[in-house]
Amino acid sequence: MNHLKKVIYNCKQATLLIEKRQITKLSFRESVELRIHLAGCSMCKLYNKQSHVISTMVLQLFRDSAQQASTAKLDEDFKKDLQDRIENELNK
Repeated sequence: MNHLKKVIYNCKQATLLIEKRQITKLSFRESVELRIHLAGCSMCKLYNKQSHVISTMVLQLFRDSAQQASTAKLDEDFKKDLQDRIENELNK
């Protein structure tokens, strides 16, 4: 039971697993621990959603940039557009 409490209340470990999952596949144990934590932690659920949206958008940005063979510039209009897209995705 002590290990279960650590899983449920450990947001630091949950955020680490959320980020790790963006890079590689989690072990079965890690996946279960993350699911348990996310089932009861609204803050980590929100972090998970935000992390996924940001990661997806950054990957798309790099794909678009590579296709255009140019570098993306973070001017104010671009920043606002990106922020609006993030907020739209989070509000779905």
